Amino acid sequence: MANSIDADKVRHVANLARLHVSEDEVQRYVGQLSRIFDYVDLLNEVNTDNVEPLTHALPITNILREDVVRPSLSTEQALANAPQSDRGYFLVPKVLDQESS
Repeated sequence: MANSIDADKVRHVANLARLHVSEDEVQRYVGQLSRIFDYVDLLNEVNTDNVEPLTHALPITNILREDVVRPSLSTEQALANAPQSDRGYFLVPKVLDQESS
């Protein structure tokens, strides 16, 4: 298999997703993800030369509602239960900062 999955890759993805996984889970996910990638590799062998690109199996029509202004929460109401806010915005932890993990 070209896309071999090992325990280090599973741990890396779990870290990116901010998931805490046990060693048992890491080993289980290695097996599950390997089987998924094996199946995708099998699908890549299918000849699709004469198959037209398709976005959906059925015809889809967008049914949009009228864009009407309606009453909504004020900024103060929306932020009332926020753990942290600053000048009318929600404060959230950085998720791309590697040093915080």
